[in-house]
Amino acid sequence: MSLRYQINLRILMLSGFILLLGSSIAIWQARTSVKQEIESSINLAVQLITLDFSQASKSPYSETDWLPKFNALKQTRHLSIQLREPSGQLIGVTKQNQRAQTPETPPQWFINLVKGTYPKVERPITTFDGKQLSLIIQANPLDEITEVWQESIAFFCTLLLLTGLTFLAVNLVFNKALKAITVIVNALKVIETGHYQQKLPEFATEEYDSIAKAINHMTDELNTAQQANRALTLHSLSIQENERQRLSQELHDELGQSLTAIKVMAVTAARKPSEVTATTDKIVSVCDHLISVVRSMMRQLHPLVLTELGLKASVEDLLNQWAERTPGLKLTLNCPDAIDNLTPTITIQVFRVIQEALTNIVRHAEAHKASITLAITPASNTLHLEIIDDGQGSGTTRPQAGFGLLSMRERINSLGGELSIQIKPQQGMCINASIPLS
Repeated sequence: MSLRYQINLRILMLSGFILLLGSSIAIWQARTSVKQEIESSINLAVQLITLDFSQASKSPYSETDWLPKFNALKQTRHLSIQLREPSGQLIGVTKQNQRAQTPETPPQWFINLVKGTYPKVERPITTFDGKQLSLIIQANPLDEITEVWQESIAFFCTLLLLTGLTFLAVNLVFNKALKAITVIVNALKVIETGHYQQKLPEFATEEYDSIAKAINHMTDELNTAQQANRALTLHSLSIQENERQRLSQELHDELGQSLTAIKVMAVTAARKPSEVTATTDKIVSVCDHLISVVRSMMRQLHPLVLTELGLKASVEDLLNQWAERTPGLKLTLNCPDAIDNLTPTITIQVFRVIQEALTNIVRHAEAHKASITLAITPASNTLHLEIIDDGQGSGTTRPQAGFGLLSMRERINSLGGELSIQIKPQQGMCINASIPLS
């Protein structure tokens, strides 16, 4: 359901409620007004007639002369006045002010709603010649109801006109807003396809302009992240190809040449039995070298100690290797034995993060000491990793988007965790990671 339709529907419902409420109030007021008008006319007529008959002795006149004059009064248009003789005969009946059924006559349902129960007045009157008559006054409210009907029609027409003007005003006001919403929705449809270069224009309305700026900022961040991911992917592919090339070269240079040498020495030993002992020693030496090369290659591809002994032993072995290569760097590890119970997926990713962090420390930090802390918080079932060094850090407080840091962040994010990096120039770097274990 569109916003325009919802707004128009609510205005229509509100207008209908106002119309219903206004109709009820108008009918109630009309009923009250007609009743008050009729009662007032009856009281006025009784007072005038009583006054006229009290003055009859001074100015005698017959009832046939009096009734037409009294009937001509405007105040008696809502009344039916009759005189009844003692014999019961009605005389001098006034002209009924009932209108013919014309288009101006109210509908019967409106008459039934407005028309009430009105009193019938009957009083004795003595004429100037001493005749005793009965005055009968009854209400005839059709004229008053007709006036009320015309006023109600005017009221309803005014209400309908106001409703129409409200519809028009609301649509004019919201037309610009709805156009802005359409622009935003269309831009979001383009953005969701991956075109993060899509930008929203500036809007005159402050709220829409704030939304546009927020969306533009979001697309900038998404575009930056997309470019970083693409660069990281290309970098990973490049590393993969370089690793394959290096492995291929080592297999050719080390394994190929060593196997060739073993074959030559075996053929020589077969032809010269006297040199079997010397040849055997050489073959054993070459085989030892091959074993060393294969172990080195296997350690680079995947540390077997990680699978056999667990994460703690693998990190300790890694620290020992770096300690042998960089005697000036003091490395410490704080790690409980429960770390070895982690899942293989978490274990390998955490190991790679530590491996990458140590590589960065050795290559770039120029640090004298570094510490690695692994801890499990049972309450939240979360693994915490902290790597701190006292190196030179960076020239700014914001880490550079190097491929090493990007790869660490991606590894932690792939586990549903969060990685934060704090850099203090000339005071080192602190890497914190939290990984949920559930």
